[in-house]
Amino acid sequence: MKREDFILPVHAEERKRTKKNTESTFSNFKISDDIVNLGYGKKYFIHTYGCQANVRDGEALAGMMEMMGYTSTNVPDDADVLFFNTCAIRKAAEDRVLSDVNKLRYLKEQRPTTVFCICGCMAQEEETVKRILSVSPHVDLIFGTHNIHRMPNLLAEVIQSNQRKVEVFSQEGDVVEDVPVKRSMDSKGFVNIMYGCDKFCTYCIVPYTRGRERSRRMEDILREVEELKASGRKEVVLLGQNVNAYGKDLKMEDGFTQLLVAVAKTGIERISFYTSHPRDYSATTIDAMRDYPNIMPFLHLPVQSGSNEVLRRMARGYTVERYKQLYNDLKKKVPHIAFTTDLIVGFPNETDEEFEATLDLVRYCRFDMAYAFIYSPRAGTPAANMEDNIPLEVKKERLARLNDLLTEIAEENNRRFLGEIVSVLCIGTSKRNSEVYSGYSKDNKLVNFTSEKDCINQIVNVEITATHSYYLEGKAL
Repeated sequence: MKREDFILPVHAEERKRTKKNTESTFSNFKISDDIVNLGYGKKYFIHTYGCQANVRDGEALAGMMEMMGYTSTNVPDDADVLFFNTCAIRKAAEDRVLSDVNKLRYLKEQRPTTVFCICGCMAQEEETVKRILSVSPHVDLIFGTHNIHRMPNLLAEVIQSNQRKVEVFSQEGDVVEDVPVKRSMDSKGFVNIMYGCDKFCTYCIVPYTRGRERSRRMEDILREVEELKASGRKEVVLLGQNVNAYGKDLKMEDGFTQLLVAVAKTGIERISFYTSHPRDYSATTIDAMRDYPNIMPFLHLPVQSGSNEVLRRMARGYTVERYKQLYNDLKKKVPHIAFTTDLIVGFPNETDEEFEATLDLVRYCRFDMAYAFIYSPRAGTPAANMEDNIPLEVKKERLARLNDLLTEIAEENNRRFLGEIVSVLCIGTSKRNSEVYSGYSKDNKLVNFTSEKDCINQIVNVEITATHSYYLEGKAL
């Protein structure tokens, strides 16, 4: 019978971290000589769910696997090791992962040596790990976001000892550099600038799954950006759960703007960043976006609600008036900035008036796009204990009204591009038509276009010939 070795997450311990003054420790990735060739002649499969931070984690997983001699496959049936690199924002995401994992259980029955791994944010959730152990007994390895760099050693232990292993740290503070990476895109590169979040919004599981805020050193970030530029990539995407908090733990003054300007001065052609928090957004960052043309005129700034009372219950730490002031400052200094956000409908006890306030804010800011969702309670968060007396039918009706308004405004916003010439970073061909290219403008608009020459991974000028709610059409010049 398979042995088991469990280190489980403990949310109670994670909540205590705001009372601690723990400094980050920096180290370099190491791999034991005896497992360098562990994967010779074997294949791995990675399914990544969720945000760009998860995509970047998937790139690290791929890099480490190839360092061990494995090769990648897109076919689960061909894989010796399968990774499910997960998201934890909504309960629906958790259900989808477990459905996907359990549908492939037959691979374990056909070939018992096949290794199933679940990692990422979902693995950092206390109740979710217990659920995985209960409903997916064929999963061999569970590890979290804080110890992703230990994956090679954990995988080796599972393979060599036939030991089911769970290692999910609740403490965090390490920043591990030089983790190998296999980039998922040739046109752009994702660069983590910091990890974690200290905001503890009442609905959000991220402070538990990603840990406290801890920043990478600027010199390490700039070195990675320079490497991406030297490789021919045109864009760098700076990632963090709250990029505006960059450098606070390093005692830097206005750290994110300092970093943003330093990255701009490398000369890489495009710079974007995710995700910002209104509570920390700085006027100097707006000035940098105005002053450096290679910082894309695009900002994703989650607001979540247009009601001050709902924002208070969410513990967001700002008001609607503060958010509008940020919007006004951005529009004044960067007039054509594309502005996107996140919105939650049906937060516990949201009234009709509070929902109408969200619609009013959407009309005011005229977002180019928004990720809008029905509130999904996450076990372990304060909001999960709040009374939720809003019928699901009401939540669905509110979401439909919100999406209709967002789509209408997005379509109106995009009409200004008709007949304009925009620069587009081509990332490949359209999924629907291999004869049509696809890419993103400087303001992060999806553009599908025709071209007489191959332009993948290049920045090309495109004349816009048709506009839609969430994409543009054109032809390369």
